[in-house]
Amino acid sequence: MSEIPIARLPAHWAEILGGEAIALVHDDEHLTWAELDAASNRLARAYRRLGVRENDYVTIALPNGIEFFIASFAVWKAGATPQPVSAKLPKFERDQIIDLAQPSLVVGVGQDEHPGFACVAGGFSADAESSEPLTATPAASFKAMTSGGSTGRPKLIVSATPAVWSPDQDFLQMPMGGSVLVPGPLYHNGPFMWAMIALFKGNRVTITTRFDAESTLRLIEEQQVELLYLVPTMMQRIWNLPEAVRRRYALGSLKVLWHLAAPCPPWLKEAFMDWLGADVIWELYGGTEGQGGTVITGPEWLEHRGSVGKPNPGCRMKIVNEAGEELPTGEIGEIFILPDTGQGSTYHYIGADPKAIEGGWESLGDLGYMDEDGYLYLTDRQTDMILSGGANIYPAEVEGAVESFPGVRSCAVIGLPDADMGNMVHAIVDAPNGGIDEEALLAHLAERLVRYKIPRSVEFTNQPLRDDAGKLRRKQLRAERIGG
Repeated sequence: MSEIPIARLPAHWAEILGGEAIALVHDDEHLTWAELDAASNRLARAYRRLGVRENDYVTIALPNGIEFFIASFAVWKAGATPQPVSAKLPKFERDQIIDLAQPSLVVGVGQDEHPGFACVAGGFSADAESSEPLTATPAASFKAMTSGGSTGRPKLIVSATPAVWSPDQDFLQMPMGGSVLVPGPLYHNGPFMWAMIALFKGNRVTITTRFDAESTLRLIEEQQVELLYLVPTMMQRIWNLPEAVRRRYALGSLKVLWHLAAPCPPWLKEAFMDWLGADVIWELYGGTEGQGGTVITGPEWLEHRGSVGKPNPGCRMKIVNEAGEELPTGEIGEIFILPDTGQGSTYHYIGADPKAIEGGWESLGDLGYMDEDGYLYLTDRQTDMILSGGANIYPAEVEGAVESFPGVRSCAVIGLPDADMGNMVHAIVDAPNGGIDEEALLAHLAERLVRYKIPRSVEFTNQPLRDDAGKLRRKQLRAERIGG
């Protein structure tokens, strides 16, 4: 099948599956393909009246819900590019993003919140508009995502993929006309991509307001979910459920579980493979920029434990030291990626410049190494590395050891200034039920980590450290403790 404008896909699937077939499920709401098509047609006309033109950006500050999808398709139908942000974003941060994007419309905020920009609040009604199809040239970019980046200032990552799609192309092991569950925040690239591509391929997509471990299992059973998107934080919260709860639900429909966005502790990944089967578990490494990435199946991972897979077709990867020299197999360095189509062919930034070396190779700031079979292993983010007493300590390794202790939901490891060592390793441990004995935890770590990697200080909290997308803001956590 040739490429179809994304704007036409709701009508395409309404014709094939029937207008009453369900496209979207959220809590107690559902929307048919015919309703999605008609509602987004009406809204696209309203957006045009408000000034949206082809190839404009439209900032969407809506929470997870059916309205988010109607708004996104309305933007595509107007020939523009959706630019999602968190509905909970502080105005100060949203101001910076709007200053970068210069959108023709901001959706989900009060009318006067951003002077000089057209704004509409959540629940904006376009019922008076016609639901007939519109004509517009597909936007040059189908998405423009936001990232905080290593500098702490936001930037936009604008995809070079136009707003067209071929529904029958194989992508992400995605079924066609099946059932997909995405319990992550849609303003993040992973949940946005999995949910939207699932729709592009005619699947019924179930989303949640926020992630809940047991509700996820219940929805897999109720919706007969074939493909599930998770991040490791979600996986750990599911695993922390009592075994009787986990086994209460029939999960036989599940064929593919994707996990990405953060390192997954090996013990947790093995636990899920023992539970659901190795063939079900898939892992992806890559950035929103789309220069390239890796994918690894469960059976492959068992043969290359800890790897995130080989570079995907269409890209090359190499490991580089601080002098810009390519490192041999087994040596840790910075990961650089080059798409076969050349630098800048998959995205461009607004508000930042890529970190690149000669030849157009770009880095996302990750450290790792390749094994002799060409499999990539991640060690950490370069910006998060702790230098203590002349030794490089990678927080993700320490966090994985801490998170394997019973009662720990998540952990953040940071370096705090120390007059003797330069930095000391400090662990912030999220133990929602409390009751963790620090001495027992340290003894546990002594069995898993060399002495200099064991935290010199530990603090406990019952608040989640990672957001619903699995992101951990170590820089912010460090600044708060130094400032305090």
